Amino acid sequence: MTRTLPRQAGAYSLALLSTLFTLAACGGDDNGQPATPQATAPQPAAEAKPLSLTILHVNDHHSHLDPESVKLNLLTANGKREAIDVEYGGFARVTAAIQSLAGASRNVLKIHAGDAVTGDLYFNLSNGKADAEMMNTVCFDSFTLGNHEFDNTDSGLKTFINYLHAGSCKTPVLSANVKFASSSALAGGPVKASTVVERDGQKIGIVGLTIADKTKNSSRPDAGTTFDNEAVAAQAEINRLRAQGINKIVVASHVGYTGELALAKQLSGVDVIVGADSHTLLGPKERMQTVGLTPEGDYPTRVTDKDGKPVCVVQAWQYSYVVGELKVDFDKNGDVSDCQGTPHVLIGSTFKRGATPVSDAEAALIRQDIAASGVLRMTTPDAAAAAKLATYKTEKDALGQKVVALAPANLCLRRVPGSKRDATRSTLGDVCNKDANVIAHGGDVQQLVAQAFLERGKAFFNADISIQNGGGVRIDLPAGNVTVGNIYSVLPFKNTLVQLKMTGAEVKATLEDAIAAVVANNTGSYPYTGGLRWNADLNQPAGSRLSQLEVKTASGYVPLDPAKTYSVVTINFLADGQDGYTTMKSVTGARRTEVGLDYAEAFLTYVDGLPGTSKQLNKLPVADYSTQVFTDTP
Repeated sequence: MTRTLPRQAGAYSLALLSTLFTLAACGGDDNGQPATPQATAPQPAAEAKPLSLTILHVNDHHSHLDPESVKLNLLTANGKREAIDVEYGGFARVTAAIQSLAGASRNVLKIHAGDAVTGDLYFNLSNGKADAEMMNTVCFDSFTLGNHEFDNTDSGLKTFINYLHAGSCKTPVLSANVKFASSSALAGGPVKASTVVERDGQKIGIVGLTIADKTKNSSRPDAGTTFDNEAVAAQAEINRLRAQGINKIVVASHVGYTGELALAKQLSGVDVIVGADSHTLLGPKERMQTVGLTPEGDYPTRVTDKDGKPVCVVQAWQYSYVVGELKVDFDKNGDVSDCQGTPHVLIGSTFKRGATPVSDAEAALIRQDIAASGVLRMTTPDAAAAAKLATYKTEKDALGQKVVALAPANLCLRRVPGSKRDATRSTLGDVCNKDANVIAHGGDVQQLVAQAFLERGKAFFNADISIQNGGGVRIDLPAGNVTVGNIYSVLPFKNTLVQLKMTGAEVKATLEDAIAAVVANNTGSYPYTGGLRWNADLNQPAGSRLSQLEVKTASGYVPLDPAKTYSVVTINFLADGQDGYTTMKSVTGARRTEVGLDYAEAFLTYVDGLPGTSKQLNKLPVADYSTQVFTDTP
């Protein structure tokens, strides 16, 4: 059944029109800079008539250009659902899906809501060139700057935009709330507050927004580059567009799902928010959960703006997995009368149990199940896009073999210090398993990973402490050459860095949670930290197993202050309370920032930053190991 949104009849009131006259001069020029104040009268709109619009959108693909593998709960024989391995994602599938969906609709907008770069070796290889060329196989109508577009300063962003504009598409790059300093490589440059497109003779404004505090504090824009309040900047640009008679407004927002729901309620005149940043999967809960996916809300999520008018909010998950298809109906006054859509999860057509293909009969049943799901979309990668990516893929595979450092000695793997738990973890055998330093202080490679996270956190938001679980680090690094591929094998999961503002008491409680999980035989929970050390005695009561906790400062180690707030860097897996880190889960709201940096890339950056031309990846000094003294149970 078609669900129709409530709407208010008529256009703006006389009072609001008067406000628009006044605020017209407060908007920016085409570069998003403040305009010279002047009396700008509203211009007449196009012929008043309804419009049906289809918005195809992606976000947060983070240089994930290759397809990946996932297990989905699919229907096979006898009505049974089981975990079936299927390929999904890959940007060539995004291209194919958007081309197909666009061909089935009349009035189409194609929007990328930001964070195109960082997160995969494709970015390390080409500084975004591979991403830009793949985006140009779609030819988006707009691209919003995400926080990670600023990871390599304004100059790095300028390089990426140059790649994006090297082809014929010239996709408009948007952010209404960024202000570049006169010294910036982007001063007076290609970033606009908004762009206007025309469909069926009617103009549609697209306003870009970049998450402000997170970009400034957890990325690396130039010191003079500033970010205005998202709602204030958006409203000013909406007012400027409406003063020109444009009454259909899409905000392409890199602010995050929760922030975008709040943003809608602060704005007047917004119709659609195409979101990003929080990597949020939206869609029909029951149907998605049936196949093993967990959406966080409806697609679209329907809310109202400051004036009570309908706003449709969408997001398309992450990593080239989903193309969102939002269909919006506008009435003749430019108000939303209905919006519906589908988050198309892009998958392949080969189905396996592990490495073994399913039978033809089962494959036929699976295809019927996929068709009935309403969200899974079997998609053959676009051949031209795949061919364009192939050259980079060859270079990426070669990059995996690139030597980035030398390990003069074995960097041993061990989850828990001592000789009782996890004493045979190392693939290097007794040379590590019976190493006295490993027994006393734990894994060398785990400690280096924690240090790498701390260094990355310091660079982005002045972190004091890092926390990593021992089980999240997967292999030893034997003495000899260390390759890029080795780094990604040490940290093979899809974790990203998170900043938490935690009191010293919360830090200790978190570590005690982890130790309690170890005592309950989850060895992977054992904590490793950068910038923090302690003594551990597993014979003590729960909550009292760690003592002499000390934080490293510029002047040496000082006691952890229970009342002080520390900036902590960890991975999203632990910040979500997994692996026994339950206290961390309570650190939410403004105290948690999804930094979004790929954790393996953080380790690679640390290794790449080692001094000298012949980089040596050495064990840390014993004084900097998180576990100084370890006493196990009998």
